[in-house]
Amino acid sequence: MQNASAVVADPPHVVAAEPVPESRRRLGALVLAAGWLVLVATFAIQILHSAGLITAGFANWRPAVYAYVFWAVAFGASLVLRRGSDGAKALFVLPAVLFIAAMVVFPLVFGLNIAFTDWNLSSFEGRKFNGLDNFRQMLADPFYWNALRNMVWYTLSVLVEYAIAFGLALLLNAQIRGRKFFRVVFLLPLMLSPVAVSWMVGKSMMEIRFGPVANLARWLGWETPAFFSDPWLAKLSIMAMDAWTFIPLMMIMLLAGLQALPREVMEAARVDGANGWQTFWKVVFPLTLPVSITAIMIRIIFKLKIADIIINVTSGGPGGATDSVTSFIYREYRDRSNVGYGTLLAMVYLVLIVVALTLMLNMAGRWLRGYGQEES
Repeated sequence: MQNASAVVADPPHVVAAEPVPESRRRLGALVLAAGWLVLVATFAIQILHSAGLITAGFANWRPAVYAYVFWAVAFGASLVLRRGSDGAKALFVLPAVLFIAAMVVFPLVFGLNIAFTDWNLSSFEGRKFNGLDNFRQMLADPFYWNALRNMVWYTLSVLVEYAIAFGLALLLNAQIRGRKFFRVVFLLPLMLSPVAVSWMVGKSMMEIRFGPVANLARWLGWETPAFFSDPWLAKLSIMAMDAWTFIPLMMIMLLAGLQALPREVMEAARVDGANGWQTFWKVVFPLTLPVSITAIMIRIIFKLKIADIIINVTSGGPGGATDSVTSFIYREYRDRSNVGYGTLLAMVYLVLIVVALTLMLNMAGRWLRGYGQEES
């Protein structure tokens, strides 16, 4: 009988990467450098030509697309030359990466090019470079700053929406009669587009003469129920319509988080004699914090894009009281045909959104870690 201890398992077979000669590495570096040279030179020439700083240039941006394709081919070839088989494996992912980069980089570069030009579609002069004039106009534009202040109030209203959504999620998570029916009913506003909500609620139900909401307010004693004539009342009405549309989104996310809670923890709290409020504050709320932060951040992203309801119901009025940055930029394009100035406003707003969301995510992460340490 063969001794089992004498049997030695074969070591795992590992295929070593093929060594790449130094000459191929140098050739790959030269190919990549040539691709970058063509790409940067083409973009620089076209940007300077569009700005009117040089006379030589191209009639359109099509050569820039060709230069990008050339750079992509050169980049792929350099990967194979410099990394051998590992570079060939990376080629399978490269087309998707290049496509995503093209969908982000090209519009961003083109938008930056337009942002520093005076381009009014109603003018016969066409587009011309004006440097920082659009930026100076933005700094002195009271309507833009008013729209930014409105966005602060719109964003803060997300906390109220979160409280309502959490209450509805707790209600629908309880053992009540008709729970499945109410879940479907509460999700119905989410199935409507903001345009439909603005016309169905803002233009019809809240209409001052014949709207049922206005008639109800008149029956209760309000003689002139004009929901969109007073600045603050108009702003609150816009917030209410937008909240009615998107609270179900937060509710369904929080409901999913509640249903994922471990039953053992809830039963242990009940055995320890915790009442409903103690169970919520000490067990339910801490365990659903990650879901809550995710729901709030997603809702803030949607809130920062609010425009449909404002454009259809108030057009930013009265006197810009309900304007959001997005609706203001839309009216710069539509009403004033001011493409250059509107593009600069959009670019600045994009930077503000990225900075604000990054800071909020960092603050939320630190608060979540600190809260976890305190609880432990």
